Amino acid sequence: MTSPSTALQPFTIDVPDAVLDDLRHRLRRTRWTEQIPGTGWDLGTDVDYLRGLCAYWADGYDWRAAEARLNRWPHLRTVIDGTTVHALHARSPHPGAVPLLLTHGWPGSIVEFGGVIDRLVDPPSYGGDAADAFHVICPSLPGYGWSGPTVERGWHVRRIADAWAQLMTRLGYDRFAAQGGDWGGAITAHLGAYHPDRLIGIHLNLVPPPPMTREERANLTPEEIADLDFARHFAQYETGYQAIQGTKPQTLAHALADSPAGLAGWIVEKFRTWSDCDGDVEKAISRDDILTNITTYWVTETIGSSIRLYYETRAAGLLGAPERQISTPTGAAIFPKEIYRPARAVIARHYNLRRWTVQPHGGHFAALEQPELFTADVTAFFRTLRP
Repeated sequence: MTSPSTALQPFTIDVPDAVLDDLRHRLRRTRWTEQIPGTGWDLGTDVDYLRGLCAYWADGYDWRAAEARLNRWPHLRTVIDGTTVHALHARSPHPGAVPLLLTHGWPGSIVEFGGVIDRLVDPPSYGGDAADAFHVICPSLPGYGWSGPTVERGWHVRRIADAWAQLMTRLGYDRFAAQGGDWGGAITAHLGAYHPDRLIGIHLNLVPPPPMTREERANLTPEEIADLDFARHFAQYETGYQAIQGTKPQTLAHALADSPAGLAGWIVEKFRTWSDCDGDVEKAISRDDILTNITTYWVTETIGSSIRLYYETRAAGLLGAPERQISTPTGAAIFPKEIYRPARAVIARHYNLRRWTVQPHGGHFAALEQPELFTADVTAFFRTLRP
């Protein structure tokens, strides 16, 4: 008999009114920082943009509408390896649908997949073929959203991959497809490396790279050299958050857990910098989607436990590609504004690379920014691997 702690328990997102009232009260009482005139976003999140975003958050944004959209699909919670795991589980009505595990990253959430779930579950409603249908499973990472917070150390990407394998077993799926970007890409790569017997294939929109060899570096194309230069610039100017979250996450957590404006300022700058938006974040991601994502962290009180993933993964030496060669069939969708775009030959050496698609538009939050391109590439890749 399944114990109560490990049973699959139906779950509904239902944030208490008091939590939302407290959020609005805090937003209206924000003590704003000064900013040097004319600096805009040069030094970080622009105060004028943040003021407008928080004013809308307090007096225009409708969490209940967002909550209702998320609750259109069934949710569940269970306990795996001592921690709560939450997942959205949308089953397809079409025979032969393949289970597809979608894993988000930071500062994302299951909100990222809101525009692709129905497309994947019911392709005919979007002009597609029922033979391409998926059962979609979107778990919240341990320590994130309705999975959190975690209460012990050691939750890194490999441990999460192992937990996902257990989750899929509990859902009744012996073999499945998996997709991910950001931390979701790392977790999915570890699934491919350490649970290959369970995987039909893996699809990544951020591919964790192995170290580049001297020969590979010497044979880079001009486009790959430009991508490497971009990665160097990103490492020099855009990775301060990694250093903090990977070494002293608790220090930062005290500030972000207390101030919704601070939380919004920390997260929205990443949405702007990492998306294909030409400097206007709402060109790529709607204001409501930005705030639904940020509100998810706020109402679940999980910003602190979410950023601990950086510390734990770094401490375990698990940054980059899994040490083990990946034999699982792998598809890669390379979006032009992704924070790191690896060389194809480097990835092909370490992964069983079956598909490599350079996309015309989009950035780090691929499913959220470009749901049609994302869905088309995932569908095309797994079409070749279906039983």
